[in-house]
Parts: sequence; structure tokens; C-alpha cells
Amino acid sequence: MHTETAPYQGRGRRVATLALLLAIAPCAASAAEAPPPYLDTQRSFEQRAADLVSRMTLEEKAAQMQNAAPAIPRLGVPAYDWWNEALHGVARAGGATVFPQAIGMAATFDVPLMHDVSTAISDEARAKHHEALRHDQHARYQGLTFWSPNINIFRDPRWGRGQETYGEDPFLTARMGVTFVQGLQGEGADVPKNARGEAYRKLDATAKHFAVHSGPEADRHHFDAHPSQRDLYETYLPAFEALVKEGKVDSVMGAYNRVFGESASASKFLLRDVLRDSWGFDGYVVSDCWAIVDIWKNHKIVATREEAAALAVKHGTELECGEEYSTLPAAVRKGLISEAEVDKALQKLMYSRMRLGMFDPPEKLAWAQIPISANQSPEHDALARRTARESLVLLKNDGVLPLSRAKIKRIAVIGPTADDTMALLGNYYGTPAAPVTVLQGIREAAPDAEVLYARGADLVEGRDDPAATPLIEPQYLRPSADSPERGLRGEYFRNRDLSGPPALVRTDAQIGFKWDRGSPTDNLLARGEAGPDQAIPADNFSIRWSGKLVPPATGTYHLETAADDGVRLYLDGKRLIDRWSASDRLHADGVDVRLEAGRSYDLRLEYYEGERDAGIRLAWRQPGAKPPLQDALDAARRADVVVFVGGLTGDVEGEEMKVNYPGFAGGDRTDLRLPKPQRDLLEALQGTGKPVVAVLTTGSALAIDWAQQHVPAILLAWYPGQRGGSAVADVLFGDANPGGRLPVTFYKESEKLPAFDDYAMRGRTYRYFAGTALYPFGHGLSYTQFAYSDLRLDRSKLAADGNLHATLKVKNTGQRAGDEVVQLYLHPLSPKRDRATKELRGFQRIALQPGETREVSFAISPQTDLRIYDEARKAYVVDPGDYELQVGASSSDVRVRQRFSVQPSPGAEAKPRK
Repeated sequence: MHTETAPYQGRGRRVATLALLLAIAPCAASAAEAPPPYLDTQRSFEQRAADLVSRMTLEEKAAQMQNAAPAIPRLGVPAYDWWNEALHGVARAGGATVFPQAIGMAATFDVPLMHDVSTAISDEARAKHHEALRHDQHARYQGLTFWSPNINIFRDPRWGRGQETYGEDPFLTARMGVTFVQGLQGEGADVPKNARGEAYRKLDATAKHFAVHSGPEADRHHFDAHPSQRDLYETYLPAFEALVKEGKVDSVMGAYNRVFGESASASKFLLRDVLRDSWGFDGYVVSDCWAIVDIWKNHKIVATREEAAALAVKHGTELECGEEYSTLPAAVRKGLISEAEVDKALQKLMYSRMRLGMFDPPEKLAWAQIPISANQSPEHDALARRTARESLVLLKNDGVLPLSRAKIKRIAVIGPTADDTMALLGNYYGTPAAPVTVLQGIREAAPDAEVLYARGADLVEGRDDPAATPLIEPQYLRPSADSPERGLRGEYFRNRDLSGPPALVRTDAQIGFKWDRGSPTDNLLARGEAGPDQAIPADNFSIRWSGKLVPPATGTYHLETAADDGVRLYLDGKRLIDRWSASDRLHADGVDVRLEAGRSYDLRLEYYEGERDAGIRLAWRQPGAKPPLQDALDAARRADVVVFVGGLTGDVEGEEMKVNYPGFAGGDRTDLRLPKPQRDLLEALQGTGKPVVAVLTTGSALAIDWAQQHVPAILLAWYPGQRGGSAVADVLFGDANPGGRLPVTFYKESEKLPAFDDYAMRGRTYRYFAGTALYPFGHGLSYTQFAYSDLRLDRSKLAADGNLHATLKVKNTGQRAGDEVVQLYLHPLSPKRDRATKELRGFQRIALQPGETREVSFAISPQTDLRIYDEARKAYVVDPGDYELQVGASSSDVRVRQRFSVQPSPGAEAKPRK
């Protein structure tokens, strides 16, 4: 969606809790007089919104149409920032449960589970919002309007933001997306209603980025996508259509790029003709952040800010993430847009705020009573672990897995993402209370085994990786000379300059913290290790750690700090490191010093955090430390089994990043293989002769041909969220049976892909790819086996407007309980025109005990499931002819199949699009 580059404007814009009541006072001569219509809960949301807008000045209206909407005290309108994120948990808002990244949730193929996850996310969002209101806070990331999910089609594995999506298939994307939206927005009979019977919304979800947007990241502010009409209507639009028509999504976000020459955030074709006129969307559209700037500055569609703002509003973008809409009053005065058009747009936004209950007493909404204890609750932590387990995809297993606790006494865990929390998180994440890395998960799952750890290699070539240097262990630190404790004394201050009395004093065993957008005390408060009076803000704080350093050996040590933002390190009063300035990332500084074994050195570490991301590390390399590869090989040779943990992290693939390493550019990938340092490490580990299990963290497909040929077991973990390490260990030791499936195709490294910036679908994804994949869409193995039989169709011929019912039996023929994802594909036989080779049109994840048989059924409607877009008629049509219904364990592993034919039915064909 967007990288933050503008100042954080939400802070400091607070409105007193009594603002609404104070605003009413001038409007009423007595207590008996009725409140103004916009505060009258007996009226409809639409009436209230229209009345409120009618009372605003033109300048106030323009300000309310920007994401950082200021307060209007005279009307009792509190400040509100529309910008909130919830891709796989409430993001950028401090402590929150972090579920697997979106691509991992898609790999579960579990629609009910997705609903549970999004409901948990919306519970935490409501709890955090109302807790913020209780403290009179109205900042960014504290609201109820969430710019999730991302339902762009992951058409090319090089796209860095593909991790945010539900994969390459429009049908899977639609099913997961609709369910995610319903869980966020709230649904069902128990949804609270106003006096008119209109349902309130729990949250507003946003379908993004409408509509043809999937890289390259480096060119997203400039490129113009021109897909064919077939590709547009058969690949890029269907998921958005489903979220609008089925999911009733409240908001849609326009993209940065142009589509057919128009800015996607100001496109008459997309926003008027398709979204509103054809699909009947009645919500609001928000621009991607600073996309309105692109209209005049980069796309050069118009010449001025005023023209860009007017064009966007006139074509259907009611809300801007950015500041260009501040020019709307000038645009009105210049005749570029009318005030009535501004009013119409703003009424949609105020309608949304009314429907979210923002102008109503909290007691009217049960959601307002969700306690803050719901945030990061044990139940949500358990759900995160379950979701991570279901997302894991077993790509290969030659009998090494599951591991036997009884037989394995020593395990070597080796690789650059084994103990890296970033490998759990992906992007757009919250701050988990107690993230479990794969290394931690294995240690907890095998308490009787010796677990050896070595990083072995860097994540990528040429990257300054602060996590590469080991933290100073607690046994070498003392809070004071005579203290029996291990660690350093930490003094936490509510300011940036270490001044005044500290709000909190505690002993920290190690200095290795990554708070991101959260506060250092978020998790301490949640665990009861600190009281509310000791709370530290998420920004503008400082910490001083002091104590003794007692090195174990004499020699030259490399002391290293890594901080975001400022840091100073002192040893025996001498300042060794001084970088007391802001940083846009975790920045490492190091110094070599000679230390004597057993001597006690005075150590002081000072740190401050300004805004946004926060983190600090204190690490060292001891004298005589082995080279990383040698350390890894020594550990491997001592072990009974080697678990290699590698792949990617959100540090190298993601959104418009300042990344330029071999194989990576601007957030995207230029090479689908494992980075070279990891390829070399994996080959060296395999060369030890010890059994190797590869666990891969990634948000996108990897070309791992060598590993498929030589490594006996490969488990794909994605970015598995806060309990990812526990979930991986559950599967490695057989406490859980893997059942995840690939939502994307894994190509061979020799495969020549179409040009990244070519939006034609020919040759892309399982639907159009004619070659042999390394791992096909839908692939995933299990520790048990399943047999498919008795596929029956209730008819062999049907009209285009008819329906087809299919049933089959699936049996667990193995010795373990397990989940099978039953997948239904439709394949045209002798098609009259070019079209997808086959398409997923149904799936069910079922759990079966050993020997258990389950009947599975699917309903097929040709008008929905066989439609293609006829460019001449400008309408969806169903081609008569013969088709094959295939059911199996992946797009290429078809177990049973039956033919059927569709008869001509002229009256059933879709009407032309307007």
C-alpha cells in the first residue's frame, strides 16, 4: 500500500472527552431541547451525516477528507486518523497478536479459520481503539478504519509485496478475502443496530489496491498498466467484485499506478464505470498514500495540485491519504469542482463514522465494551499458533520427518533466519508479546535434547545485518559488582534525554529489543511486570543500562551496538560509540577492545527513541570466534540431525524498499533462488552426511531445485507470525501433521518468466503456465495418505444457467490423523478460444482420523464458474462445450475426474457491461 515518508501528524491532536457535550451546549437553550440532528441517534446514519456536513465550512470539509482529519471543536467532531493497518493482525499500533503473513494464511485453505483470525483482529482493534479514547488519544493507528486486505493477484513471484496477498488465484483470493472482510466488519444477527434498524459496523475493511497493481515496486509511481480486457475481467477484477458484492466491503483503495492512462486513484473507468455503476458499490474510496501527488507530479495527467484533487474527487475518491485535498477550497473557487461535489464525497465519510458509532454513546455498542485484555490474549496466542501450524507446507519428505524425540539426542539448528524475529513477521505487523523463533520453538519442543545453534551465513550478500553478531549473554553481565542477578540495570525515561527520575527501573538479562511501533513497557504491563504508573510512551523515550561486564577470556573483543535511533556506549567511563541521532533503521556500530578474563569493567549503554520504529542490541564477538561457516559445520558434524532455517525476511522483500543486494532490487526480487550465502551453506551442510531438514521462511516462491534433488525434507514456513517457531517445532516432531498447500506456483530456476512489467497473463500462474513447475499450485504433503473415490455428478449435461452438484469420497488410508485440502478444478476440453488451462473453483480442508472416510460435495454454476469475458460483446459469457471436472490434492495431482457438457442457453448469457 504505502511507505511512510510524511511526518507523523496524528500526535498531539487530542480532543477532550467532553467535546461532544460541550458542542451541544450552544445549540440548546435548555436541557429539554433536542440535540442537533447529527447527534440524534433516532435518525438514520445518512441523515446525521448530511446534517453534520452542512454545518462545516469549505475549509473544514477539505480537512475532513484527508486521512489526518483534525478536530472541529465547535461541532464536537473529534480528531480522527483514517490510517490503520490489519494485514495479519493490528499493525503499527504497539502490542498486538501477530498471525502468519497473508500469504501464509492463504496457504491454510481454511475459510472458517480465516474468519476466526479476522474476528480476533477486529476484537483487538476495537479494544485498542476504545482504550485510546479512554486516554483521550486520537492518533494514527488508533482508529476503526483498516486498510486491509490486499487482494491483488500475485501474478509474478518477483513482486516483493506478493507476501501481503492471498496468492496467484482469483478464486482463492476471493474466498479468503470475503471471509477476512466479514470478520473485520462484523456480521450476524447479534450485530448492534440503531433506532432505524441499521446495522453498526465493527470496523471498516478496505479492498486494495484497485485494481491492476503488482509491481515492479521501483516504478509504481510511474507505470501505466494496459492489460487485455480478458485479463482484466478474468484475473484482476474478480476478487474485488466478490469483496464488493459478497463481502459488502466498506472501502476500496486506489493504487499508485495508471491503468489505461488514468491514475488508478482517479480513474473514471475503474471507480465510476466498474466499481459503482456496474457493481453497485456504495462505500467510499481512499487513495493510496500520496497517490494524488502522483497524478500531477509523476503521471503528469494534470498540471497542478488543485486539478489533481478535483479530478480525484470527481471520479470517485472521497478520502485522500495525504495532503493534496487541502487545495480543494481553491479548486472550488477556480471552478474545477463544485462544493456540492465535495459535500457528496464527505457525506460518505461521515456516514462511515456514524455507522462505526463514533458519535454515539459507547454503551450503545457491545464492541466498545471489549476489554483491553482481549489484546494479545492467551486465546489469540493459541489461535496464532494454530494458524501457523495450518499454514506450513511440507514440500518434500523422504522419511526424515517427523523427528523422533526418543532417537535424537543432539540437534543442530543452523541458518540466518533460525533466531531472527523478522523471519516471523513479514511486513505490516504489530509488536508480539513473546515471539517464538524456530530456534526457540525447537528448544522448547525437545527439552531433553542438546540443541546447537550457529547462524552459518549472512541472509544476503553485502548486507550490514545487525542481527549477525551474537548478543552478550547474561552470565557476563551484572547490574552491580555485588549483585547476584545477571544482566544490566535499566532506567527507563519518558523523555529523549535521560533526564529526571526514571519511570521504571528493572534488570534486563540481555539487551536485544525490537519494539517497532510499540512501547518498551507494552509487554511488561501485559505480563504484570510493570504498573500503569511505570508506562513508557511508544516514542520520545530513553533508556540507560549500567552495570559490570566480566569477559570470559583475554583477548580482542568486537563490541557492537545496533540501534534505531540514538546510542552511546561507555566502558570504564570511556565513550567507545557515539551515534546520538535519528536513524531510519536498526544501524550497527562496532569497536574492537582488548579485555582481560575475569576483570570487571564498568559498562554503560544509553539509548533514545524518537519516532516510529524502536530497537536496540548490545552484542559482541569473542576472541578466537570461528568463522560462521566453520562454526555451523562443526555443529552439524556433532548432531544427529541438522535443521537448516533460511530463506528471506521482510528486510529484503517488501514495499518500495531501499534495497539493492544481489538478487533484490527496491523490494522486489531479481533472482528466485536462495541467496548465494545460503545456497553455499546448505550445500556444505548436506555434505556432512548428516540428515538435513530445510525450513524456509519466505513470502514468495523460491527456486530451490538443488534442495529438491538433495535435501531429504523441506518445510515451507512463510512468515509464520508470533508463534511460528512453536508451530514449526510441532510439525517437525510430529505433534501436528502438516496440511498447508501452496497458493502460488514454485517455478524451476531455469524457467524464463515473462517480463515483470508485462501484465499479460499468458505464461503466468498455474492457469496459463505451460511448463512443469518445481512445485505446482495447491501442492503440499502430509505424514499420512488420502484416497479419493466415487466422484459423482448429478448430471452430465446442463444449460449455461443451470447448476451441477458433485460428490466424492476421501479416505485417510494412513496411520496418522491429518488434514487434506480437497481441490476442485474445471478444465475446458477443446476450447473454441484461448483461455485458462484449468481453474480452481472449489476447495475444502477436511480433518480425517486414520481409516475415516468423508463425503465431500461441491456446487458448480457455469455462469459463475465457467464464465469468460467476451471482448466483442463487452460481457461475461459461458462457452458451450465439453469440460472436465477434476478433483485432487493439487492443480497437477488430479485423483478423480468426470466430464460434463454445457449446452447453449442464449437467454442465460450475461448482459453487456455498461
